[in-house]
Amino acid sequence: MALDATRVINGTYGEVWHDGKWLTNITSAEATVEINKEEVTRAGTRWIAHKVTSLTGSGTITGYKVTTELMEAIGQIADDRKGAFVTELILKLDDPEAFGAYRVRLKGVQFDQIPLINYEVGSLVEEELPFTFTGYELLDPVHEA
Repeated sequence: MALDATRVINGTYGEVWHDGKWLTNITSAEATVEINKEEVTRAGTRWIAHKVTSLTGSGTITGYKVTTELMEAIGQIADDRKGAFVTELILKLDDPEAFGAYRVRLKGVQFDQIPLINYEVGSLVEEELPFTFTGYELLDPVHEA
C-alpha cells in the first residue's frame, strides 16, 4: 500500500505550551531521550551485550524574541539567593489531516543558557533555548494543552 501523503504530520501544527499559555512565537521544538548503556561481556560468546544504565533528556525550542519573560525566569540562577528555574513544557503536534496527533509533557525542564541579547540589523530577532529535562509523559491528544 502506498503512503497517503495527506496523513504525514505537518510541523506547522506544532505548539509549545508553558504555564497554560501557548507560546505562539516558538517556530521549532525538539526533545529527545538518549538511552545510555554499559557494555557487558559474557562468557561463551563474542557478542557484547548492553545494559541500560541511565536516560538523558535534552531539547531545544527556537522562536521569535517577543518578551524577556523567559530570559528573566532562567536568569534567576544568577541571584545567589535563588535556585535554578525548573519548569515543565508541553509540546504538541495536531495536524488535522494526519493520524497520530499527540502531546508530550516534559518534566524538570532546566534551560542551559541565559539568552541576554542577540540581534542583527534588518532581521527579526530569534532565540534558541537549549534545555535538559528529567522525565516525560505522553498525554492524550486534546485540542488545548
